[in-house]
Parts: sequence; C-alpha cells; structure tokens
Amino acid sequence: MILSMTGFAATSREFPGGLLSLEIRSVNHRYLDLQMRLPEELRVIEPQLRELISAKVSRGKLECRVGINQVDSAAPTLELNQAVLKRLIEVSQQVREQAGESRGLSVGELMRWPGVMKSNELAPEVLQQLCTACLATALQDFNASRGREGEKLKLVLEERIAGMEGIVAAIKPKLPAILEAHMSKLSSRLQEALGNVDEDRLKQEFALFAQKIDVDEELARLSTHLSEVRRILKAGGQSGKRLDFLMQELNREANTLGSKSVSTETTQASVELKVLIEQMREQIQNIE
Repeated sequence: MILSMTGFAATSREFPGGLLSLEIRSVNHRYLDLQMRLPEELRVIEPQLRELISAKVSRGKLECRVGINQVDSAAPTLELNQAVLKRLIEVSQQVREQAGESRGLSVGELMRWPGVMKSNELAPEVLQQLCTACLATALQDFNASRGREGEKLKLVLEERIAGMEGIVAAIKPKLPAILEAHMSKLSSRLQEALGNVDEDRLKQEFALFAQKIDVDEELARLSTHLSEVRRILKAGGQSGKRLDFLMQELNREANTLGSKSVSTETTQASVELKVLIEQMREQIQNIE
C-alpha cells in the first residue's frame, strides 16, 4: 500500500477521575521529524512513545499531543489506613519500651509511612499503560488514514502515467516522417544556397545529423521509467524517495527530447510531458 505523509488520528480513554486524550497529525517532510507534546506525568515514557511511533512511521513532520483532563468532582482524596496506623503505633511503642529513651514517631513520620495514607489518585504506571494503549490505537487509525490518502495519490499518478504513455505512443510513429521532412527541407535549402553539392557527402552529413536528433532512445527510456513507476506503485511500501528519483530521470529524458526537437510536434510533446512530470513530482512529495 502507498502511504501518504499527511495523516490525522485522535482518540481518548477515560480513567477514574479524568480523561486522557491523544492526537497525531503529520505533513510531508524529507525524514521523520517527531515532536511530542506531553503532560509532566507522562514525560518519563516519552522514549517509549517515540519508539512506538518510529516503528510505524518512517517519514513526515509528525506531532503527537497528549492531554489529561481531570474531573473536578473526582479530585484526589486522602484517607487514613486505620489498620496500618494502629499497627505502626503499636510497633513504635514496643520499640520505645525496649530501647528506653528512644523517641517515638512524629505525626509527620507516621503520615509519610508507606500505606498509612490511602488515595483514589490513579497510579502513575497505570496512567502510563493507558497512554501507550491509547497511542497504539491512534497509530492504527493514523496509518489507515494515510493509506486512504495514499490510494488517492496513486490514482492521480496512474492518470498522469497514462497521459505520458499516450504522448509517447502518439509521437513515436510520426518520428520517421518528421525526420524525413526535416532532411528534405535542409537539402532544398543547401541546394539553393550552394548549387551543386556532392550527394554522397550530403548523405553522410545527413546521416550524422540524423543520429544527433534521433529521439528513439529517449522515448524508449521514458517508457521504461514509466513502467518502473507503475511497478513501484503496485508494490507499495516506502516508495517516495524512489519515485522522486524516477521523476528526475523522466524530466531529463523530456528535456533531451525538447533539445533534439526539429518540429513543433516533438517540441509540444516535450512540453506536455514536462507538465505531467511536474504534476506527478508535486504529488510524490507527499508519499512516504
């Protein structure tokens, strides 16, 4: 499948006391430029989130934004764990009895003792797991949207390929007649300008000139490159850079066709080919 570098996905997950929302959006770029927008609670798992994204996306300027919305009515509450507190006081008393003048635990020390205070606040590791699960879901939707966009780009490119193949097919049968007409015109002009001309020498010069303006090779390479573009589009995958290279090769052949042109027909064909190539190149800039 051909993937576009333009994509968007958003998802959210509820948790006790709030809502976690995650959004991914991207545009085209030469390589993967990943920007993370995370709340402080999730900064610790940023490397893990980057790794998950990099495994699914190879190119594009991508922004991942995560937000946490707390529900006012579900603000964190604190309660004493009476059983733990009671047991801790008993143990502290036993220590004082055996150690003599040892100081007992202060109120602050009792409150900071693990398990004495109970809270309904979500544990950090649970929130982190929720975020990674949310990202995995968003990446599926994100790549699905990129795939849909990529299929549209593929159709546009195939239309342009068909147009270029039509131009090549139309001009190729006309080349012998175009070359013959041009040679005849040159011969007449030389005869008028020089009078008697050595026919054998004239044929040799024309043969050399005909080789210089022959565009059969350029048209053959155009057809070969177009076939390769079709093959890459059919194969899918990460193909943007390969397609961009082929656009350069196609443009080179179209330019050569124009520089060798000896008729308005081949000149017009060169111009039309370059217009279609540029249209394809603009679309390919958005393919991963």
